Amino acid sequence: MNSYLSRRDAILSMGGGLGATALSSLLASSACADDAISIHHPPKVKRVIQLFMNGGTFQGDFFDPKPKLNEFAGQRPAEVTLRTERKTGGLLECPFKYSKHGESGLEVSELLPKLAGHADELCVLRSVYTENPNHGPALLLMNNGSITPTVPSMGSWMLYGLGTENENLPGYVVLCPGRPVRFSILWNSAFLPSEFQGSYVNHSKVDPEKMIPFLKGKRQTLEAQRQDLDLLAALNQEHLELRVKDPRLEGRIKNLETAFRMQTEGSRAFDLSQESELTRTTYGEGHFANGCLLARRLVERGVRFVQVYYGNGQPWDTHSNHNTAVKPLAKSIDQPMAALIGDLKQRGLFEDTLIIWGGEFGRTPVSENGNGRDHNHYGLTMMLAGGGVRGGMAYGATDDFGFRAVEKRMHVNDVHATVLHLLGIDHERLTYRYAGRDFRLTDVGGSVATDILS
Repeated sequence: MNSYLSRRDAILSMGGGLGATALSSLLASSACADDAISIHHPPKVKRVIQLFMNGGTFQGDFFDPKPKLNEFAGQRPAEVTLRTERKTGGLLECPFKYSKHGESGLEVSELLPKLAGHADELCVLRSVYTENPNHGPALLLMNNGSITPTVPSMGSWMLYGLGTENENLPGYVVLCPGRPVRFSILWNSAFLPSEFQGSYVNHSKVDPEKMIPFLKGKRQTLEAQRQDLDLLAALNQEHLELRVKDPRLEGRIKNLETAFRMQTEGSRAFDLSQESELTRTTYGEGHFANGCLLARRLVERGVRFVQVYYGNGQPWDTHSNHNTAVKPLAKSIDQPMAALIGDLKQRGLFEDTLIIWGGEFGRTPVSENGNGRDHNHYGLTMMLAGGGVRGGMAYGATDDFGFRAVEKRMHVNDVHATVLHLLGIDHERLTYRYAGRDFRLTDVGGSVATDILS
């Protein structure tokens, strides 16, 4: 105890703490040598925004028109006798009309009229496929690159590879309404150091202090907290020097520092009241609209990766009354997504930001319960927009009914490899050695889809 008090008094006698310079040196000395890698090639983008439609959207509703679906509605041709999770019947009609938009003539459904105004910026991937029609494994594959629940998430890999551009905020933020405890494995860092884990924020709240519990200390001033943190950092550093590199302790040191800085920077970044009434109106209302606006506020402050989850649960899991249920869902994403693209372009951020849209799988063209759609892992649509990808194009194709990807097929590992490539990273070289083997986001697969690169 006497030794502890001596060190405490010595630190506090430095004039109120270690100060920014000394603390930066301390953090640098505690950093892992492999916390960030060198860029493998010139990057096209610096940051990523992922808009995740939890539950899975039907590819034929938005970007993949299938006229034969209506022509053969009620029938069950041989091409659609594929095994799915539940019993299905004949083809279910898709009543939504398509039209061509922009100079490119990209076909977009009437369900997304505002987003269609940005058709020349959209890169539609019509031929993505996964390996499992169950929500749990499919969510893991789409977010973590593997159905194994003990591997790092895509955002953790990105942050591990590239580091952050703003030390006052987490480099990886997850916006998801409610308290989705069972989803937390989708943004975990697993065996990577803990500083690369996604920071969960309940963005259904508007007040920053309600979004982020304990955002501000109530019992001490910032100056007093600074002194306590400096003391703790010095003790941790002394503890660290007695051991060979300990990534868990190093991560703890960094996380404590980020948490302290979040009290001021986080309060500003998550405060939507700082936006003009016009901007709020442009994005619209609802948790997804708030999430898109927050994503823009975060990436412009240097946050590397932002995920915006639509809903807590599977709101897009339309096993019944699909054609009725999808209308309000589509309306709630159309305006915010269009506003996000327009806002990023206006602020000069669009060309080096990548937007990813999609869910964990698609849905069947055949009916479940007569008017619903079952899970479909054979073929789904995703959409990219922003830096490094060709806008106004549709890549790949599904069969005549939109069930199976048949042309230029893209596995989820291919999508991840392409995203990492746009960030300047070779997906085969972004590895972390754990339990005797080298792990990577794309597991043992993945190819870059060079045809979609600008």
